[in-house]
Amino acid sequence: MSFGIYGAYGYTGELVAREAARRGLKPLLLGRREEALAPIAEDLGLEYRAVSLYDDGLVEALAPLDCVVHCAGPFFRTWEGMADACVKAKTHYLDVTGEIVVFEALAAFGTRAAAAEVMVVPGVGFDVVPTDCLALHLAEQLPGATQLDLAILLLGGISHGTATTIVAGLGEGGAIRDGGRIKKVPNAHDVRDIDFGRGPVRCCTIPWGDVSTAFYSTRIPNIRVYASIPKPVITAMGVFGEFGAAVMGSPSAQKLLQGWVDRNLHGPNEEERAGGKSVCWGQVTRDGTTRTALLTGPDGYTLTALTALHAVERVERGDVKPGFQTPAKAWGSGFVTEVEGVTITEVDPA
Repeated sequence: MSFGIYGAYGYTGELVAREAARRGLKPLLLGRREEALAPIAEDLGLEYRAVSLYDDGLVEALAPLDCVVHCAGPFFRTWEGMADACVKAKTHYLDVTGEIVVFEALAAFGTRAAAAEVMVVPGVGFDVVPTDCLALHLAEQLPGATQLDLAILLLGGISHGTATTIVAGLGEGGAIRDGGRIKKVPNAHDVRDIDFGRGPVRCCTIPWGDVSTAFYSTRIPNIRVYASIPKPVITAMGVFGEFGAAVMGSPSAQKLLQGWVDRNLHGPNEEERAGGKSVCWGQVTRDGTTRTALLTGPDGYTLTALTALHAVERVERGDVKPGFQTPAKAWGSGFVTEVEGVTITEVDPA
């Protein structure tokens, strides 16, 4: 299998690269900055090539590869250059985004990709493999469901790249899917208690990627995604509402917040990842009938490396559907449970 990892010196990209090397795989490491890329490649005994997303050399670098795992975010700034190069190089595109705007952009890009017989699968990491597969699993349990609710129990730290994406999106507010359309709503638009298996936890709606992707996977028209957020934060989000989003999106606030991220956030270390886990809850509803399930797995960043490489393995097998796909649409609801340590458990309806 010949594949590449773009952004291999970022937190997530390096995790994917190290897991690939641990398995004896030989991906080509790619990225813009040679001074950051070369030491990782040397340490892992892998080949590398420094090339920017808008360099003509990117197509040349991708052309010999079957697929690339794009790990350089925020993806709203980077998806287009990579997707365009993949189509020109006839190389399948995988990424680890969780950004609604990117999923929607790549869904629109899918027609061009299909014409080139290139598969485009964004979100092959923790965003959104677990929740996407959980959503399709539940939809298969209750055909014709009209409401999908998903929730993520946030555990452990976050990486610099994840935090940068969150900061950039603070001014956009929240999002849900209503009647098949994505609808902008205030931050913490809806608040509810969700039981992740150990009693109720206060959660609020967030603009998670499944607001986009779960619709393509399940065709359920109404979708909300929640996350466990500390109660004082939920209260503050509700109080400030749209005004708060406008303030957080201002250039001065963005500069201040990004500066704090740059100084303080570098992602959980190996020990923290090893001791962490991810928990996702999901429920579908049809005419008052519900089906509920819990998904548990390794720490989110560890899971991202595992699911991204599992996606690469699927491409290696020739399990390819040209055009835009979500992970569950491409490889089925069982894709995530093929990864070691991931389970889905049915929960009796309340």
